[in-house]
Amino acid sequence: MKLLCGAALLLLCLAATAAQSPCVCEKNKRVTDCRTDGSGRCICQAIGSGATVDCSTLTSKCLLMKAEVMGSKSGRREKPKDAFEDTDGLYDPECENSGAFKAKQCNGTTCWCVNTAGVRRTDKHDADLKCNQLVRTMWIIIEMRHAERNAPLNAESLKKFFTDTITSRYQLDGRYIANVLYENPLITIDLKQNASQKLAGDVDIADVAYYFEKDVKGQSIFHNNAGINISIDNEPVKLEKTVVYYVDEIAPEFSMKSLTPGVIAVIVVVLVAIVAAIVVLVLTRRRKGKYVKAEVKEMNEMHRGLNA
Repeated sequence: MKLLCGAALLLLCLAATAAQSPCVCEKNKRVTDCRTDGSGRCICQAIGSGATVDCSTLTSKCLLMKAEVMGSKSGRREKPKDAFEDTDGLYDPECENSGAFKAKQCNGTTCWCVNTAGVRRTDKHDADLKCNQLVRTMWIIIEMRHAERNAPLNAESLKKFFTDTITSRYQLDGRYIANVLYENPLITIDLKQNASQKLAGDVDIADVAYYFEKDVKGQSIFHNNAGINISIDNEPVKLEKTVVYYVDEIAPEFSMKSLTPGVIAVIVVVLVAIVAAIVVLVLTRRRKGKYVKAEVKEMNEMHRGLNA
C-alpha cells in the first residue's frame, strides 16, 4: 500500500513539473517567464506591464504597445537620478596601502574626486582641488543587452545562473545581490552594499563589478580564463552591450561643463525656444497696442468730423 501511495505521489510530482515546464509564446515575442499551465497552455508575463498573457490567443494592442515602448528604452525602469557612468575609462590611479582608491586623483596638474569604485564624481579641476572624503558607492547597476533571439530566456534560470556565478566566481555574499531582473532583451543586476553592512572579510561590490565587466567583455582578469560562458538552460547567450551605473551615498558634484554635447544641445534648443516665444509675445502685444491706438485716433477724427 505504501509502495502504491509513493508511486502515485511520484506521478503527481512529475505531472506538476511537466505542467510548469518552460514554453515559447508563438503569438507574442515581447514576453518573459513563460510556463505551461495545467491545461497545457503557454502562459507568460508581458514585458513592461507584468500582465499575464495567454499565448493561445492574440495579446491586446495596449500590452503590445507598452512592451514595445519599454523595449525601445535603454532600460526597463528609470535609473536613480544620481546614477552615473564611468566616462573616463582607464587611468593610472593613486592607491592607499590597503588597495583602496585615494579620494583625490590627478593626471599631471588636472585633478578630480572619485568614489570607492574609482569613478570620477566631480568636474576636473587644478591641483588645488580638495576631496575631503572617499565617498562610498553603495549601489552598482549592471545592465546588459543580449542579441536578438527567437524566444526569450527563462527568467528564473537566468537569475539562478547569474546569482550562482557572482557568489561562486567572485565570492560575493548573496545578500549583496539585491536583484537580477530580465526583460527581453535586457538583463539588469543590482548589487547593493552599504558601509554599515560590509564586514571586514566581505568582497567589495566595486571589485566584483569590475571583474564581472571584464569577464563579459572577454578581457578576464583570471589567469588562463577567457571570461564567462553565459549559458541559460544549455543555450549560449551572446551579449551585445554592457553598461555599469554607480550610485554613491552622497550625490556626485557635476556642473554643466560635464554634460554630454547631446544634453547641452537639448538645453540650448529649449532655451532658444523659450526666448523666441517671449519675443513673439512681446511683438504681438506691441502690434496689438498700435492697432488700438490707431482705432482710437480714427474714432476721434470721426467725432470731430461729425461735430463740425
